[in-house]
Amino acid sequence: MPPETLDDASFMRRAMALARAGDHRPGANPIGCVIVLNGEVVGEGHNEVDVRHDPTAHAEIVAMRRAGERLGESEFRGATLYSTLQPCGMCTMASIWAKIGRIVYGAERDQVHPMYFEDRHLDTMDFVRDAFRDDLSVDGGLLAEECAELYIGPDKDVPRDEQFNR
Repeated sequence: MPPETLDDASFMRRAMALARAGDHRPGANPIGCVIVLNGEVVGEGHNEVDVRHDPTAHAEIVAMRRAGERLGESEFRGATLYSTLQPCGMCTMASIWAKIGRIVYGAERDQVHPMYFEDRHLDTMDFVRDAFRDDLSVDGGLLAEECAELYIGPDKDVPRDEQFNR
């Protein structure tokens, strides 16, 4: 990962604050996302799947919807997406389709419980490599330890019926 910039850390800390807010909101989850274009936040959110009764209302999708409404656009060329957790397959593909220019995420897959991700053998970053886009970069692990603290650890024993995405 390239050295973090002050702006990168600041925007990730904003995403972390959104994740904490989601953790305290009934029906939401502690995943936060901020989309920045030209140094300005244009969309942000936390996971709202159970708030909206919408399985696509992940933090990244919520932030993209808000950015689209604000900008009146469906493509975000040159924007950076900051997420507290490595984006899932759906959110990675949405970032590709939205023409996001850069994805920066905090906690890595192996730093959190497997229930946060789809098939454990699928690396969503392969989607980026296979997208035929040379204008999209991915930087993972920004404030990774702090972000990972927002989630259940990889070795925690979570009863199967309490695990989501199973």
